[in-house]
Amino acid sequence: MYSKINHIFFDLDHTLWDFDKNSEKAFAAIFAEVLPEINLGDFVKIYAPINQACWKLYQNNLITHDELRYKRLKDSFDALNISVSDGMINKISEDYILHLPNSNHLFEGCVETLEYLHRKYKLHIITNGFAEVQFKKLNNSGIHHFFDTVTNSEMAGVKKPHSGIFDHALSKASAQKEESVMIGDCLDADVAGAINFGMQSIFFNSEKVNVSKDINQITNLVELKKLF
Repeated sequence: MYSKINHIFFDLDHTLWDFDKNSEKAFAAIFAEVLPEINLGDFVKIYAPINQACWKLYQNNLITHDELRYKRLKDSFDALNISVSDGMINKISEDYILHLPNSNHLFEGCVETLEYLHRKYKLHIITNGFAEVQFKKLNNSGIHHFFDTVTNSEMAGVKKPHSGIFDHALSKASAQKEESVMIGDCLDADVAGAINFGMQSIFFNSEKVNVSKDINQITNLVELKKLF
């Protein structure tokens, strides 16, 4: 199936970089200093789905960059019935962006798989994440050298699943659709976005959710070594 592939494009968060685990560590450091009364486990349980919902709004241009950063915290504190001032929310938001790239847990098999693929293919990143943070994640986690190009939504002017970001990424990589594949954890942004653009795609299904048999999927990154 992938015999003609020369370029492999990866999403970063929730695909290579373990966003949930690293996010929890960032909040642990922040709350220990400014809100020690908060139970981290309770907060993370509430925050994770709210964050995902906010990213979907951002992805569809329904909220801005700044609104995303505020809303995901405000909605989480409200859901926990914890009163936190706007000033404190903004401080936590800023501190979170500073702390987040400091913990760099990668998904199981990430480095092993990238080392294998890097010997045979050109590897790239396409992310909707904010440029200032994404480059720090790649550098701090020690995987930046695997990738020939990194495309983010800010430089492309549009976000996945918009075809424009895929077009921008392929142009930057000097790649053609028919020789490229997109791998990511989001069915809408990564899988459908790539398919609608005309690229092949692979769904990184680490949560093992039920999906159509028509969708190419893996549940562990090391499975890519058998596919390529």
